[in-house]
Amino acid sequence: MAKILGLDIGGKRTGMAETDVMQMMAFPLKTVPTSELMNHIDQFIQENHPQTIVVGDPDELGTGAAHSTELIHQWVQKIKTKHPSIEVVCVDESFTSQLASEALIAGGMKKKKRQEKGALDKVAASLILERYLQQL
Repeated sequence: MAKILGLDIGGKRTGMAETDVMQMMAFPLKTVPTSELMNHIDQFIQENHPQTIVVGDPDELGTGAAHSTELIHQWVQKIKTKHPSIEVVCVDESFTSQLASEALIAGGMKKKKRQEKGALDKVAASLILERYLQQL
């Protein structure tokens, strides 16, 4: 088995998360500028050889397009085009930012640290990845 990459794509920043090699648990990895995302995806693929990339989609349930839906669908297409042998799966990302914030608070992270740009994004990506793992 190989690790799975999870992405919480935003206009400015993207949270990245990964599973363990047994694909049982998800872990926050890093937050990167979205403009540099493909380089980070390429590096992850080169180092880990994933079979699947999971992308958080605000409209996966078909409830109506969110403002970021088009951006996310563009990224999904870019990834599929550049890496056709890797399965790209969209998973509902509803409330993951709110849940990530609650998890950081419960974990004892100070307010100032939580307010740093990107602190939330990689945790949200791990929650998206956990949702995917629960569906397996």
